[in-house]
Amino acid sequence: MITIEHSYGADLNWVEDFAKKVGGKKEGNFIIVPEEINTGTRYFLDCGDGIIAYYIDVQYKKDITLIQKNKENDFVGLYYNLTEGEASISGNNFFFNIARWNYNLAAIDGTLESSYNVKAGSRTFALSIFIKKDNIEAYAKKNNVTLSNIDQMIDPSQNTIVRFDRMSNESYHLLQDLRKLKVGGSIFNLNLIGTVHMLISNYLKKLATKRIIIQTVNESDLANIIKVQMFLIEHIEDHFPSIKLMASRANMSESKFKNLFRKITGNTPSAFFMDNKLSLAKELLEKKQLSISQISDKLHFTNNSYFASKFKQHFGISPKTFIKQL
Repeated sequence: MITIEHSYGADLNWVEDFAKKVGGKKEGNFIIVPEEINTGTRYFLDCGDGIIAYYIDVQYKKDITLIQKNKENDFVGLYYNLTEGEASISGNNFFFNIARWNYNLAAIDGTLESSYNVKAGSRTFALSIFIKKDNIEAYAKKNNVTLSNIDQMIDPSQNTIVRFDRMSNESYHLLQDLRKLKVGGSIFNLNLIGTVHMLISNYLKKLATKRIIIQTVNESDLANIIKVQMFLIEHIEDHFPSIKLMASRANMSESKFKNLFRKITGNTPSAFFMDNKLSLAKELLEKKQLSISQISDKLHFTNNSYFASKFKQHFGISPKTFIKQL
């Protein structure tokens, strides 16, 4: 197990220090890491407008923990992570898996400390985007995105920017298209910058469609919300539990729990539960081992008609048509 403490930022001051701490070096826009730690590519680029892109496509040879303690807190990190294998993000009071089929998008305030833990043999393909908070408002206006209370949102005394989510299909395909290109050089840089701007714009547009909760978040509250999310995932085949039960598990009042849950996940607890239940239903249909009726019963939908309507509402296609298209 290798443990390294490092920092990121919306400038390039962190690059050489990071390279040295992993026993490597900086060569142009590449960070060269010893092959006994990982093989593959680490590439960084200043995209302008207070935005730094950090592109990673590596396979780990050893278990590694990267402890992120930022020297500057004037930025937000957007972490798109499609790891195949075992990887997680943790803090003093929280832990959850992050990978292609788990959470694969995180927005984490530069004020928060976190650790990225990955097991040997895992393959990480990720794009981290660091953007200065002061530039978010100008960036939103430039891209015709209206964000209410943006002054409060970027003020660390009033709000902590933190959200754990799953990336959209559009974001997934943008990353896969980028991955097909040879890393380095002007053509790749233009595509990387274009991808970064599209991802940021898509993310801000998604935020604009939801009510933004202005609230500071300490690590203990963050840990408790994540604990309830994991509880919901573990009981995804059951009926939706009561808000009272979940608030009690989070050691919060019901109103605080609902606000914080929506702030961190972007969804109400019931919408989060249903989204994940439907994602599991889709996976079960793809395996072709259970009928629509059996899946409906297994996941405790009221009846087959209700299951079909929720599935079509979420995926834009009925379960029967989905099966025919497989």
